[in-house]
Amino acid sequence: MALSKHIDPDELIQACKDHPHFGLLDDGLNPTTHKTVYGLSDIPKFTLPSDGIPRSAAYQLIHDEMELDGAPILNLASFVNTGMDHHADRLMQENMNKNLVDFDEYPATQAIHTRCISILADLWKVPKGCKAIGTATTGSSEAIMLGGLAMKKRWQEKMKAAGKDIHNPGPNIVFGANAQVALEKFARYFDVECRLVPVTEESHFVMDPKEAIKFVDENTIGVMVIMGSTYTGEFEDVKSMSDLLDEYEARTGIDIPIHVDGASGAFTAPFAYPDYQWAFDVKRVNSINASGHKFGLTYAGLGWLVIKDESLLPKDLIFELHYLGTAQSSFTLNFSRSAAPVLAQMYRFLELGRKGYTEIVCADLANARLLSRALERSYFTLLSNIHRPAKVSVATRVTATLGADQEDPNLYCRGLPVVAFRLSDEFMKEYPHVQQRWIQQLLRIKGWIVPNYNAPKAVEQIEMLRVVVRSTLSADLVARLLTDILEVTESLKERGSDSTLMMALQAHGETHKDQTSVNHPAQRRPSGHHPHSNGSNGSNGSHGKRGHRTKHNGSRPEAMGVHHKDDAGEGQVGFGRPC
Repeated sequence: MALSKHIDPDELIQACKDHPHFGLLDDGLNPTTHKTVYGLSDIPKFTLPSDGIPRSAAYQLIHDEMELDGAPILNLASFVNTGMDHHADRLMQENMNKNLVDFDEYPATQAIHTRCISILADLWKVPKGCKAIGTATTGSSEAIMLGGLAMKKRWQEKMKAAGKDIHNPGPNIVFGANAQVALEKFARYFDVECRLVPVTEESHFVMDPKEAIKFVDENTIGVMVIMGSTYTGEFEDVKSMSDLLDEYEARTGIDIPIHVDGASGAFTAPFAYPDYQWAFDVKRVNSINASGHKFGLTYAGLGWLVIKDESLLPKDLIFELHYLGTAQSSFTLNFSRSAAPVLAQMYRFLELGRKGYTEIVCADLANARLLSRALERSYFTLLSNIHRPAKVSVATRVTATLGADQEDPNLYCRGLPVVAFRLSDEFMKEYPHVQQRWIQQLLRIKGWIVPNYNAPKAVEQIEMLRVVVRSTLSADLVARLLTDILEVTESLKERGSDSTLMMALQAHGETHKDQTSVNHPAQRRPSGHHPHSNGSNGSNGSHGKRGHRTKHNGSRPEAMGVHHKDDAGEGQVGFGRPC
């Protein structure tokens, strides 16, 4: 959630009077109030109204403002699922008033939560004999915090038992510079030194285990390995990391666990690459987080954490609650929240099953390859690899050919259905005036949200555009997207073209933007770095959720005004617009 600053209405009014554009409006227009249709009444925007308004009027005011948002189906920057069917919508609506933490009052809800954990533990190959334990969270960010806390607490217990200091130099954690910001939040919020492993173009912009092993020592609480980088969708090599940590323990006696950040990959790899070793079938993997609201295909607001065995969750982190009617064990950062997302996850498990998830993930990957191949044949260089043939046995390739299954994901490099690309060197040499970020801005005018961002630190000079291919992006939409990408790219070739002039003017305007305007700064990495990193700890560029900011052009046409009555059948309250 972004931080929001308090707005003083009086200061806003004065700023609007001084603004060269807002100053053209009549003095009677107050920017701090909502205007109802026909100006029947004004409702303050930034202070609580003294009197309420009809329910339908409140709905219409918010509904109309939401029309200025982008269309979720065209938001290709996000990994978050944007659609469920009406059965799921109904199920969630029926149960959104149930508090997930109140086990005693809602035992059926807790039973479904437990079954979800069991399904995930089985999906992620918990070994026989292990007593896996887990919890639903508000997303992968919370799950990462919990997984990291468990590793930190176990490290503290181990160091205390050995009579060693836990404060000097203190704990550290190792992961790649390509990590999503949630991993760094854990390190910063919970006082753990963050050791970022530099990534390179040769390592496909993800952590190389051979480099990561150089950063560990006896104070390392664990290594976080990412199953699906938010930059290119590439999987990091969990098994190789585990093997190197085995060798390290054989030399030093130091046991270092792995936490897998499977925010997206934990719901794609089991279905697209069922024989690939990355989960609890890798010895050192102690915990895995995933986002139910990404490729788990629920709405936003659901994450999961599964720990391989209950012995790996320190007792000090489990709280027993007694004031909701019965003794309850809790391991969360949040408390009260709706049970509806968990029920939506169970609905997906039942509705789709393994076959349904497999079909959806494979279709996503096929559409991503379709877009990748087309872009590579045009003006772009591909930075993602899921369309490239994998090194597989002759028998595997012959079997796939005989079965006419050329879209078998196992014939290609493993990864998420993500397409990361940049303008080719040949194109930039021929058209040096073109800035790649202009493509993002021109696509935004057409409704598409396709982020342009810098690669991680040390290779941040490389810019990349990225498309996340979710289940809502059909092959037909892929074809339309490709057409729009090529059209806007070709419109930038001529220096004097309308598109080039528009982008140049916009750049000039941003350079000379009025100092009173409000901007949201991109998130930055911590300044501290590990001695081995050669200063390569972090990313100044924005990517995915870190720094990408978009603005709607505000030119969406309005429909004819439609008279509405309020809830009692009396009075004008607003305009209706088509959804």
